[in-house]
Amino acid sequence: MDQSVLDALQRWPDVPAVYGWLSLSARGEWRLHPLGDAQTGGPGEGISNQQILGFMGRNYACEPDGAWFFQNGPQRVYVRLDAAPFVGHLRPESGTLVTHHGKEISQVTAWLTDDTGQMYAQTDLGGVRIDDRDLIALTELLKTDEGSSLLNVLGTIDANGTITVSDPEGHYRAFRSPAPCFLILHQDIPERLGFIHNPTVAPQ
Repeated sequence: MDQSVLDALQRWPDVPAVYGWLSLSARGEWRLHPLGDAQTGGPGEGISNQQILGFMGRNYACEPDGAWFFQNGPQRVYVRLDAAPFVGHLRPESGTLVTHHGKEISQVTAWLTDDTGQMYAQTDLGGVRIDDRDLIALTELLKTDEGSSLLNVLGTIDANGTITVSDPEGHYRAFRSPAPCFLILHQDIPERLGFIHNPTVAPQ
């Protein structure tokens, strides 16, 4: 976190946390909720200021129970996650998988494909949802041990992770090591990846 944020926490340690004011979309866009309606599914408003986005990315963190938040100075702002804590984007020019807030993912340890046709990954940073605009490129890139593309074998994947895939040509650093691919129900994604979809105020 920024030093200024850490200093603010020391100076004002008892500022109440807020809920319902911030969400992260399935494509990795921060959404502000001026009406406080994030918890009830409100769409919110996009944030375009690059300085603000950079500040949010640097001060984005998780509690041990899987609740993600943005530390806005001394105030903790909990985040509704529409897909996962991180959204991954392919960067072919650098051979990297990068999160919505600009961090490079070093390794994928497991792939998850759900019953809605989306893909997720367990990574060194945590749970990642692959941007749906990159799905075709990713599933063509990843290959089984026999050389078939993941795209061609998606229909044979089961919950036991019997298919292992990697990038045999080594274009992407994060995909060089073979990783199992599992079929999972969409509703089970938060538990499997260890995050809380929509943090709520703890009962008093």
